Amino acid sequence: NHQCRLTEMPAVLQEAYDNAGTVWSGIDAIAEYVARPPPEGAARMPSTLIMRGAHDFVSEASVNGWKDAFNTPCLRFKTLEGCSHHGLFEKGSLYGGIV
Repeated sequence: NHQCRLTEMPAVLQEAYDNAGTVWSGIDAIAEYVARPPPEGAARMPSTLIMRGAHDFVSEASVNGWKDAFNTPCLRFKTLEGCSHHGLFEKGSLYGGIV
């Protein structure tokens, strides 16, 4: 599963999926989305950490494609081993230790 690899999805997460809208629902909704860099002269963003799970539907190639969208001198990437999209629920200690 690319959303949550737990045997049972946490109730709060299941409720969020059950009540999700339809516009930004599913992988296909974002498949063609391309982030754009901020306008010239925009204020610098703070240090940014981009995390994804090793089994996430957000691929490494997708994450790398976002590099130019962040106007920061410090951009870091981390892949959470053994996780899909919801690493906070799947491996909370690992997630918390990184954040």
